[in-house]
Amino acid sequence: MRLLISVDIEGVAGVTHPGQGQMGNGEYEVARRLMTQEANAAIRGALAGGATEVIVNDSHGDFRNLLPLHLHPQARLLNGRPRALGMVAGVPLCQALMLVGYHAKAGAEGVLAHTISGKSFACIQINGVEYGEAALYGSLAGEFGVPVLMCSGDNVFADETRAMLPHTAFVVTKQALGQRAALHLSPEASCAAIEAGAKAAMQAHLLRPVAPVRLEGPIHCQVRAQSVALADLFAITPLVERVSGTELEFTGADMNYVVRVLNTLSAMGMGLA
Repeated sequence: MRLLISVDIEGVAGVTHPGQGQMGNGEYEVARRLMTQEANAAIRGALAGGATEVIVNDSHGDFRNLLPLHLHPQARLLNGRPRALGMVAGVPLCQALMLVGYHAKAGAEGVLAHTISGKSFACIQINGVEYGEAALYGSLAGEFGVPVLMCSGDNVFADETRAMLPHTAFVVTKQALGQRAALHLSPEASCAAIEAGAKAAMQAHLLRPVAPVRLEGPIHCQVRAQSVALADLFAITPLVERVSGTELEFTGADMNYVVRVLNTLSAMGMGLA
């Protein structure tokens, strides 16, 4: 059983401020160490639960945050960008997926909540329902027949995502008190909870396989940009149609297409001064 573990940073215990996820900030080096520790906890748990091989996908920012020198020696690291499938690159090679250090969707009261790009997107809706990153990428993984076994992050993230991934186990590493405040487990306790959750989720999946979540196409996506200026930029591409000052929409045959368009818009938005 080959497992993919996608690791973000905002849902990691001890992280509450944007600077902790930004390269060059003094606190970033501590945060990426915490991120690596939680990744290792998930790897240990998954291997103890029956995974035979683990690929770890670095899924924050420019996708080069995890510390290779400190990563579990039995895991392979997938990092760097740009790359197809983004936060779940590598999923076609795997039979199961775990999401570690994830966060709530844009507009939620979770810690550092956003969807794909806090600079670009105020809201992303799929078929009329607001989606966060875990739901987007969990549905994308489902198109490859890959289920999400476990997720970790704050309580707001867990509560909003359970409805989207109903057969997934959740580990809560901190209680959100706002966008930039939380009551955290200690790093040791957080890692212990993730390790136990990953082990239990893998064991349960091997006994009774978790069904992947897959949306039937065509899939309609509506995006609300963070500003009219960003919507002006996004509207340049023929991939989308503008609905209003800040809203755009498009329809794709599947979630793979939808996520590729969203990541294209996000990349465009990063270049707007």
